[in-house]
Amino acid sequence: MIDHNSKLPLHVQVEDYLRRLIDMEKFKNGVFLPKEVELANRLGVSRNTVRQATNKLENEGLIVRKKGVGTRVAEKRGLKTGLDHWYSFTQEMQEKGVLVTNLQLKVEWTIPDETIRNFFLIDEDKKVLRLSKLKGEESGEPIVYFESWFHPRIGVSEKDEFNRPLYAMLEEKYGVVVLRSSENISARSAGPLGKKLKVDAHFPVLFRERFVYDVGNRPVEYNIGYYRSDKFTYNIDIKKGSF
Repeated sequence: MIDHNSKLPLHVQVEDYLRRLIDMEKFKNGVFLPKEVELANRLGVSRNTVRQATNKLENEGLIVRKKGVGTRVAEKRGLKTGLDHWYSFTQEMQEKGVLVTNLQLKVEWTIPDETIRNFFLIDEDKKVLRLSKLKGEESGEPIVYFESWFHPRIGVSEKDEFNRPLYAMLEEKYGVVVLRSSENISARSAGPLGKKLKVDAHFPVLFRERFVYDVGNRPVEYNIGYYRSDKFTYNIDIKKGSF
């Protein structure tokens, strides 16, 4: 199971072994994983090597450790997204084999609030197109509610095909290529949106605020999203840079 002559580090091999364990049905059903000392003896490695592997899996949210009790497979938290997929929620879900659909879609011209006006650098009385989308499973169960506002210079119209992936439509029809986004993520109660998301008003949701720019660093879109916390996990993978 563990090749001590391999160039692959021991902790990586132990991690791979543990990943196979947590995929086993009995462990998925709540059976405790073997203790560190037992794993170390079984695999012929040190407890520090085992701990290095379990720390990695715990940080990924795959296992839960409780002192004096033991280690179990974590309950699945539903769908995940990451910073590398900010440009298309639908596309990312398709890559995971999950089909999401627009449960509700509304387009209207509105007077934006101060945050949006300052981002777009527009006058107080300037109307901006707002797109609202409730996305969820084909069964009708909601996952996330989005609202987007678009900079007036782009020329987006209420007649556009908003059932298509948004940024693909902007590029093909308006020649707008989005390059980056700046995001703020926080937790809050569902509030009035609880009805749309089919949860209680006090139910916790993940709130994500996004500022989207084109290749010229010009503002393109202001977007907010409310994700059901029981359906979604926002994953951030951070790599250490070189010095």
